[in-house]
Amino acid sequence: MTPNRLGCHGSVSTHMTKNDSDCKKTFPTALCMGGSLEAIRRLLRGRGGIEKLLMMDTSCDMVKLCKDAEQQMLNDNIETSYIIGDEEYLPVKENSVDLVISCLGLHWTNDLPGAMIQSRLALKPDGLFLAAILGGETLRELRIACTIAQMEREGGISPRLSPLAQVRDAGNLLTRAGFTLPGVDVDEYTVRYNSALELIEHLRAMGETSALLQRSKVLKKDTALATAAIYESMFAAEDGTIPATFQIIYMTGWREHHSQQKAKKRGSATVSFQDIHKQFSS
Repeated sequence: MTPNRLGCHGSVSTHMTKNDSDCKKTFPTALCMGGSLEAIRRLLRGRGGIEKLLMMDTSCDMVKLCKDAEQQMLNDNIETSYIIGDEEYLPVKENSVDLVISCLGLHWTNDLPGAMIQSRLALKPDGLFLAAILGGETLRELRIACTIAQMEREGGISPRLSPLAQVRDAGNLLTRAGFTLPGVDVDEYTVRYNSALELIEHLRAMGETSALLQRSKVLKKDTALATAAIYESMFAAEDGTIPATFQIIYMTGWREHHSQQKAKKRGSATVSFQDIHKQFSS
């Protein structure tokens, strides 16, 4: 099943498209790859001066879902094409798009730096890369409860969730991929469930459990029950619901262009940090 069916994906898409509308530059050709395609397609209407939109996903079912949803939309004069492809092997020519968007899809990529490099190469000069990925603080409550339960019941731990990037890694990824003017922003969403077992079933339905090849593929019943009990004892609210944290990291970067502002040469500053420190101290 295709991942990224998070309950907060509408808010994520809104945040991303708001960032897009904060920029006065227009993006005639845009590529949206992986995750929440339908939400992005809906929220991009009338934004960014988009005239041609390429919708790409690795799942045939997701592409079909997006196509079916488009039939219910009003005509927005955007030429839309649908592609079945992989972020790690972009079926897009170099220097062919003005905007690349990824909403909660890249955290499933095996070679994330490589996928971001391909995204940069697909962009025209001064093109924008805009992405949201799940951050390392996602589901921290479940990770703690599951670790304790596995240690008690099995004497060791096996990852039940896929590894995720930390906030400090996001800027390094943008720089490593060759983007200029990198920017990173973070949001946290708390989703409440009736029980930990309900959360676990939701994650399974979203396909957001561990995708590692070397993992324990069976979650024992007594371990699952222990996880739920520990989760509820440590994190349950007064009304009996349990919180699940989803951390979203937003990344923006541009393909290099001569018109972009650049850092001044070393030693060209006319004011020292000591003077600035004295000014603010006073």
